[in-house]
Amino acid sequence: MHLKRWLTSIVAIPFLVAIIIKAPPMLFAGFIGVVALIALWEYYPIALSGNKPEGPPFIPALGVLVSLAVIGAAAAGSLELIPGFLLINLIGAAVLSMSHFGKNPQILTMVSAQIQGLIYIPLSLATIVLLRNGSDGVAWVFFLLFIVFSGDVGAFYAGRFFGRRKLSPTISPGKTVEGAIGGLLTSIVVGFGFHLIFLPHLNPVAVLGLLICVNSAAQAGDLFESELKRAAGVKDSGSILPGHGGILDRIDALLFAAPVAWIFKTFIMSVV
Repeated sequence: MHLKRWLTSIVAIPFLVAIIIKAPPMLFAGFIGVVALIALWEYYPIALSGNKPEGPPFIPALGVLVSLAVIGAAAAGSLELIPGFLLINLIGAAVLSMSHFGKNPQILTMVSAQIQGLIYIPLSLATIVLLRNGSDGVAWVFFLLFIVFSGDVGAFYAGRFFGRRKLSPTISPGKTVEGAIGGLLTSIVVGFGFHLIFLPHLNPVAVLGLLICVNSAAQAGDLFESELKRAAGVKDSGSILPGHGGILDRIDALLFAAPVAWIFKTFIMSVV
């Protein structure tokens, strides 16, 4: 399994690097949209925990359309459209559920899962599009990935060699406090190295805050997806990535880390 993880990464990383560096803005947004749709497809069975309401799949289909609209609005820089799309989805999902409520009150489970999924996956991923389309966008996307993935590797090896105390045994028994600290320290070291080479103009104190917050958010995102899977009784969200599981398993940390990175860049880095 460990060998499969490395082999999958070796194959996927050059493709990901090329997309980030070379793809025009709309093509990059399209790639993020595809990732969002695959992650949503994996998410629904987990969120519904086997309780699939009867009726036409209008509510998930609406979620697909609004997901693409949210990412498209981010790509176009039309941020004011995003809350509008989310509100339209809320109203639309509620209205669509009404004709099936009499036959199956569990249709509201689908509504809740769809609304949560829309915020959890495409809205979070849209912040990566916003990062890439902003100033120093390519560098910021790599900055985010370096922070998250280095922290993941650091946590794995620190937990493997030094882990003693369980971090959250009811959610993810394999994660340890030592692993979490090792992941944070790795993110700080790697992140500062990246900052000094590629983004040296950033305030180092603000960078330290960014690294701590983004890594903490990434670890929280990892645990949240583990919580969803444990509630559903599944090990992986899918099997599309050998050794990694599903797309959702691979981007779970990014889903919490990307919005935090975008908030830092937009509202904190610009004033310090």
